[in-house]
Amino acid sequence: MSKIDTQGMSLPSNDKEWKIQPHLPMVIRPTRLHTTEEVKELTILMNEILDAREGRMNYTSYFDTEKFKHFIDEPEPEYKPNKGNSYLRLDEIQE
Repeated sequence: MSKIDTQGMSLPSNDKEWKIQPHLPMVIRPTRLHTTEEVKELTILMNEILDAREGRMNYTSYFDTEKFKHFIDEPEPEYKPNKGNSYLRLDEIQE
């Protein structure tokens, strides 16, 4: 007997049949600080800041919650940003 099974979980083995098994490299999934919803809201915020700086803020802000009030059985009113900009928006650059 070459080892002591203290947990009672080891299978009987023959030390002569032991082989090293090849393994694939570990897959690492990156973690992000913000969720997809937070990224969407931050993108909207940055675009609104750029629009306000350029003097193109001719629409209701996404963060003006008074304008987006609705009853629970109704869908949230649609957010319609200014689409007349000639420069690229952040959400277009990311796609």
